Amino acid sequence: MRKPTRNLLASLVAVALVIPVATPAQAARIKDPSKNLKGTVIQDSLFGLHVNGAERGVWPTINFGSLRLWDNATSWTNIETSKGVFDWTNLDKAVSNANQNGVTDFLMVLSGTPTWATNQRNPISLPAPNASGVPANMADWDDWVRAVATRYKGKITNYQPWNEANLKTFYTGTPAQMAELTKRAHDIIKSIDPSATIVAPSTGLRLNGALQRFYPKFLQELKARNWPVDVWSAHTYPNSLGTTNDRRKLANTWIDLLKAAKAPNLPLWDTENNYGLGGPGPDFPEQDIKGTKAASWTAVTYLDAVRLGVSRVYIYQWGPYNDLWGIQYKDGAPGAIAMNTLRKWIVGTTYKGCKEAKRKVTCKFRTSDGVNQIVYSETRKKKFTVAKRYKQMCQLDGTCSAVPANRKVRTKSPVLLKR
Repeated sequence: MRKPTRNLLASLVAVALVIPVATPAQAARIKDPSKNLKGTVIQDSLFGLHVNGAERGVWPTINFGSLRLWDNATSWTNIETSKGVFDWTNLDKAVSNANQNGVTDFLMVLSGTPTWATNQRNPISLPAPNASGVPANMADWDDWVRAVATRYKGKITNYQPWNEANLKTFYTGTPAQMAELTKRAHDIIKSIDPSATIVAPSTGLRLNGALQRFYPKFLQELKARNWPVDVWSAHTYPNSLGTTNDRRKLANTWIDLLKAAKAPNLPLWDTENNYGLGGPGPDFPEQDIKGTKAASWTAVTYLDAVRLGVSRVYIYQWGPYNDLWGIQYKDGAPGAIAMNTLRKWIVGTTYKGCKEAKRKVTCKFRTSDGVNQIVYSETRKKKFTVAKRYKQMCQLDGTCSAVPANRKVRTKSPVLLKR
């Protein structure tokens, strides 16, 4: 994702959605993704973020666990300006800025082929013209990956070979070529920094035609190369009118495709997320999501991730107002406050599981003081009865109060119930 023009954005989302159906014959190595997190301690890295201007010294007023470096002028085309000539200024500054503010976990996206390194011309590609092209000489890719891994050994913790590899705006090659780029990156980085994590190239989910044409073949090619990744990655943007329910359905579609491919049971990361992004097509205009809804959807996005077994979500993005995405994340914005509040509620707790009944979702998290509950609705339910053992309830704005005497709570947004 980045800040394209409206006309360019419309051209990217003109593909119709078709929801695939998983068949019983699919052999699943990922049987129940929720079990991937159940019984584990919630890590700060669950709360990922993109920061507009991190390379210029910008830093959020909320806390978060991991920074994804994308749209920060840190791609291959930004850094290797000509063969063998590297300008590390922006990447150095972004890493230094994060470190100074206590963030040491990074997801570095390696993609964005320089014009000099590709024969494929695509003037509307992102993050720069022709950046979607496959390297004409794979040795140039090897040299770039080796240079990054060597310079940032022990500093950059996670590497992602490509962004939204199933979309022509970001990648014009074949699934086999992307699998080869991934394999080469994996082998080079691991030889230099064995502790580094290799995150699979992200795939966009809402343009289902592009997903189905690319992703199953890509998984087959990865299998042929002995699965050279440590993490699976997707971007779960729903269509512009989509809700958290729609986002959850898209995530399930992605998990079904991994099952069908008999993919290894690796961590699942949502490396880019927001709502209200215009498209696909003219019937889905941009949406502004504000106030209580922005706060609620932000919290539900993370809680649903935990339910789905997704251990990281990188929100796009912290920065000044931009009407291309629906939920704004900046100082004082409801979505940002909710993200920070939920982080305080659950980081360091042990996830005990979630249950959904009568339109109510109840998630349990064990703390040193006992088990707390977070209760919310995925539909229209607003009134809940609170068990007697809970004495206090907290809202996403960070305020807490005593549970009412009648034990009834009216809310659609997630609330924390404490003993």
